[in-house]
Amino acid sequence: MRTMTVIGTGLIGTSVALAVSGHGVTVFLSDRDPAAARTAAALGAGLARAPGEPVDLAVIAVPPSQVGAVLTDAQERGVARAYTDVASVKAGPERAALRRAPDPARYIGGHPLAGRERSGPLAARAELFRDRNWVLTPSRLTSDEAFERALELVALCDAHRS
Repeated sequence: MRTMTVIGTGLIGTSVALAVSGHGVTVFLSDRDPAAARTAAALGAGLARAPGEPVDLAVIAVPPSQVGAVLTDAQERGVARAYTDVASVKAGPERAALRRAPDPARYIGGHPLAGRERSGPLAARAELFRDRNWVLTPSRLTSDEAFERALELVALCDAHRS
């Protein structure tokens, strides 16, 4: 993996970005709050701007109720070749992805089993996922490419697939 977009730069999204950028992946950051994306960028998590071309993977780090809408929007804009999320619940986001997303085969649900008592980009840590479990929830439509990109993400974050 060479490029990634993280949509949502709170604790989990920024921690993902810090972990993978530490392995040389170019990470683009976006957030509905531009100040949060700029803060994550100032921490070294990536670039607070949109990529000029589709990235290898988009990580959707927004509340579970927003995953479907954000995924649909990102796919309609052609942000990435594969998509995953880090939401703490899976059934709702998967239903929304299968119902609304233009290309559900490019999506695989995910959930890293890690966190902190604090939130926001300033609470992020590159090692947050080290030796932690990361659940992947492919649907019947998930492509091999999306599955492989998610596995690579888990490895770059030093986590274990569950």
